[in-house]
Amino acid sequence: MKINHFRFKNPRRVIILVAVLLVLAAVITLVCVLIRPKAAPAQLPTVIVEKVKTSDVNVYGDYVGRIRAQQFVEIRARVEGYLEQMLFEEGTHIEKGQTLFIIDRKLYKARAEKARSQLSKAKAQAHKAKRDLERIQPLYEQNAASQLDLDNAVAAYESAKAEESVAEADLIQAELTLSYTAVSSPISGYISERSADIGTLVGPNGKSLLATVAKSDTVLVDFSMTALDYLSGKNRNVNMGRQESDREWQPYVTVTLADGSAYPYHGFVDFASPQVDPSTGTFRVRAEMPNPDQVLLPGEFTKVRVLMDVRENAIEVPAKALEIEKGAAYIYIVRPDSIVERRFVETGPELGNDIIVERGLAAGEDIVVEGYHKLRHGMKVRPVFAPDSTTVNNL
Repeated sequence: MKINHFRFKNPRRVIILVAVLLVLAAVITLVCVLIRPKAAPAQLPTVIVEKVKTSDVNVYGDYVGRIRAQQFVEIRARVEGYLEQMLFEEGTHIEKGQTLFIIDRKLYKARAEKARSQLSKAKAQAHKAKRDLERIQPLYEQNAASQLDLDNAVAAYESAKAEESVAEADLIQAELTLSYTAVSSPISGYISERSADIGTLVGPNGKSLLATVAKSDTVLVDFSMTALDYLSGKNRNVNMGRQESDREWQPYVTVTLADGSAYPYHGFVDFASPQVDPSTGTFRVRAEMPNPDQVLLPGEFTKVRVLMDVRENAIEVPAKALEIEKGAAYIYIVRPDSIVERRFVETGPELGNDIIVERGLAAGEDIVVEGYHKLRHGMKVRPVFAPDSTTVNNL
């Protein structure tokens, strides 16, 4: 009753009170809105991008090879006898025709002298038979000698000439055998240590190997390639072992030294086996390599790199930019509006940390090289160009 009295007795005061309360509530609400912290704008994911460029790319094949001398000759004794002299320093360079060893030659010299004497005797007998024939011939023509006398004279002369030919052949053989007592080198190169000591019986029934000579100013590098390598080369019009005159580049070969450094000279493939070894599935390839300073040693193993192809205007991207899923390769492209696109690409040979893209990319496009794991197709991103990129991002 009291309240009702107040309400009806002072209606103006009630209205004013209500208005004040409403204004106060509005002010408090406005203050709360003004002082409430604003929500931070959504942050776009930052990705590192690079521009796609084209260039001529060399495609190499890496193999394990073995070096051997261009020529390797075993020096052997061709006649039997005791080794008397060694006329070289082991491990040094020798010339073609240089005398290396002397074998006891007394026996072979005596045989040559005997053969020479036999030849002189045969010549004398042939000369006598010729004079006898020359005497019988006119007598036969004058009927002073019989046909039998003439036939005997002719037979004696022909027999004497044959004996003379045999004696000449025996002398040649004896002198040739005598020459074998001086063992010489058939090639120029570096000679090994001796395999027989002075005083050793060498020859057919003794130790025949005396030393070896290697010609290594040019060496050969042997390595094996797979049948797939061969087919890939054929598809790129590369024929191992042949130089193509209509091509600006040739499949040259480089090797690695024992310390891991690159050998400064290049070689070229000069032979490829026409058949595949069924036990290994590979075929043998040989390259010729200059070795003027004798840095490459025959017998050592080395890493071989062969230029297999030159891709003109090829697209080469970092392998880390590729996403492999179920055997397929994908790459993220950043469009000019900063929207990413997940695109399927067809890849080619791997070149170290990079890989060639055969199809799916075009020059000038921006690809994501770092940060693609947090992306989805159609997302908007904040692209940042790689530090080594020359392109400036204006976004």
